[in-house]
Amino acid sequence: MIRRFNKKKQDNRKFYRINERIFASNLRVLDAEGKQIGILTRFDALQKAKELGVDLVEVAPMANPPVVRIIDFKKFLYQESKKKNEEKKRSKVSETKEIRLGPFMNDHDLRTMIRRGTGFLEDNDKVRLIVKFMGRQIAHPEFGEKLMQKVISALSPFSKPEREPHFEGKQLIAILSPDKKNKNEKKD
Repeated sequence: MIRRFNKKKQDNRKFYRINERIFASNLRVLDAEGKQIGILTRFDALQKAKELGVDLVEVAPMANPPVVRIIDFKKFLYQESKKKNEEKKRSKVSETKEIRLGPFMNDHDLRTMIRRGTGFLEDNDKVRLIVKFMGRQIAHPEFGEKLMQKVISALSPFSKPEREPHFEGKQLIAILSPDKKNKNEKKD
């Protein structure tokens, strides 16, 4: 029988030593707001935490002396999860969006795909353009190349080519990344 463990869940958790599980003899103690109380012995810090009815949480174990906070542990975990959520909101991950084209596309369909690509680039996402050749269409790659150049030139005010058009099997592929310089000019 093979046991599989979900490593993702294990990696996301961070373990903190609390109260009697802290082993250092001298500790730099902070209160709940983060103000420094001073350097105390382990016993004195535990006494102070018990007087206040809260926990002693080791925040920076690698510091010399280790840093601990006098705070309710559940409140501390709540604050940490809140910080992580804020960081997640702030960091926007750019994705690669894909636009599939045919070598013999109608002009209206092409304008629609260009409009869609413009939207992706304005949302700060990369765009992968793919011209897929079916059957004997590969005998005329010049039509696909002409179409690709038309799309790249239409999207050039919003993007810069990250990878020039190239063939991978029966597909002509190019990658465009958003041009941040032009975006900043529009905001001004």
